[in-house]
Amino acid sequence: MTKFNRRIFVFGSVAAAGALTLNGNASAALAFPFTLGVASGDPLPDGVVLWTRLATAPLNGDGHGGMPNQAVDVDWQVATDEVFSNVVQSGKVTAYYADAHSVHVEVNGLQPDYEYYYRFRADGHLSPVGRTRTAPALDVVGRDLLMAFTSCAHFEDGYYTVYRRMAEERPDLILHLGDYIYEGGARTTEVRQHLGKEIVELDDYRRRYAQYKADPDLQAAHAAAPWLVVPDDHEVENNYANMKRAGDKPAPELTPAQWKQRRTDAYRAYYENMPLRGPAKPNGADILLYRRVRWGRLATFHMLDTRQYRDDQACGDGWKYCPDAGAPGRSLPGLAQENWLLDGLAQRTGIWDLIGQQVFFARQADGNDAGNMDAWDGYPASRDRIQKGWVQRGVRNPVVLTGDVHRAWANELKIDFTNPGAPVIGTELVTSSVSSGGDGSDSTAIPYGALNPHLKFHSQHRGYVRTRLSQTKMDIDFRVVPKVSVRGAAARTQRSFLIEEGRPGLQNP
Repeated sequence: MTKFNRRIFVFGSVAAAGALTLNGNASAALAFPFTLGVASGDPLPDGVVLWTRLATAPLNGDGHGGMPNQAVDVDWQVATDEVFSNVVQSGKVTAYYADAHSVHVEVNGLQPDYEYYYRFRADGHLSPVGRTRTAPALDVVGRDLLMAFTSCAHFEDGYYTVYRRMAEERPDLILHLGDYIYEGGARTTEVRQHLGKEIVELDDYRRRYAQYKADPDLQAAHAAAPWLVVPDDHEVENNYANMKRAGDKPAPELTPAQWKQRRTDAYRAYYENMPLRGPAKPNGADILLYRRVRWGRLATFHMLDTRQYRDDQACGDGWKYCPDAGAPGRSLPGLAQENWLLDGLAQRTGIWDLIGQQVFFARQADGNDAGNMDAWDGYPASRDRIQKGWVQRGVRNPVVLTGDVHRAWANELKIDFTNPGAPVIGTELVTSSVSSGGDGSDSTAIPYGALNPHLKFHSQHRGYVRTRLSQTKMDIDFRVVPKVSVRGAAARTQRSFLIEEGRPGLQNP
């Protein structure tokens, strides 16, 4: 048994022994309701969001996880130690049937740059214990930041070993850059199977999240550290934003009203199942997810949404390639979000500016002049505005963090990607997937390498990126597992780099 597993075992044992220390009357009305685990997210210097969702039978077809049609009171505690001998915050919140008995607690009054433990209690049952932490105070650099990020966790393609290995790192922060779930129906030839058909309605989305979140390796990663999350496309439907207007329905079988309802249901279920703050609660078919999170004076995270706001009007009805990709008005995040990003970069509040987003940012030439509309290559004017914008604003250390493509990449960013001698103005780190794509391979050859001298590393294994940020450098490890078709594979570092403060681009450690 690993050290991490022993700690999880201790957490559970202590929680059970300490059940009587929580307020409230116990009853036997419910079976164990914490089958989907616990999570925390969006840390601030004085607080964090705590999450859980009650479900006694999580895979029930109605999406309500076996819960009765009634409200349930849930107690919560935050302590400085894992045995809860020093509880510093506590309270009660109500979980409602209409919200699939999801719980979001925005805790404040905590100390900055501090590690905490949390748990919940409902109807006499105590939850697993989670570990979280607050960000440093806004005017201090604080300690080095150990951060890991990943994306794309297709349940059917493999087991969630990557999540388990991330949890064992005990990072300060985890980023998930989209495709937390996949919407398709069951494929019986895969490693494991989705329940039911393609998900299109609220009950379907709720059950799909429950199926994913019941996985013990995913629960371990959520319990290990606070998360920053943004969705991509599969949380709604594959490639859904790649049409002439963001929000148009790509598949013809749904009317506009039906498509709007599907987005409404999908984003509602996303909010219910993520450790997000109140402002992210959806408004119908729209959800506000781009946001900034400060990590003291060390780093600023600019979390983008590259799906909801795309301006594709110049590209007609095709989605994959756009013959008019260079049209100046086209924007991947939308002009309003571009301006929001540049305004935030101009503030230079941290040594490192980390742009968390979904799709491939650097140019990826393949001899085809048409722009790939599911990457920033389809929006070169938009990318050019952002890159020139951070150069004009004197941003010293811009690093783009990317998911989506099921491969790991390390890229140097240039305003003129066609000129190998152009100066490097930033760096992009692309994580591989948790499981999407199934077992990988050992190949590291860069596709069309002669056309892409700025692309420095490529891996086809599943995995994650581990980084350590300090005042002087960012250490980067591309962590991979050899297989996801079987449980429990070991992780290894396939390649390491570093970025020196004030010197954009990739260096060997």
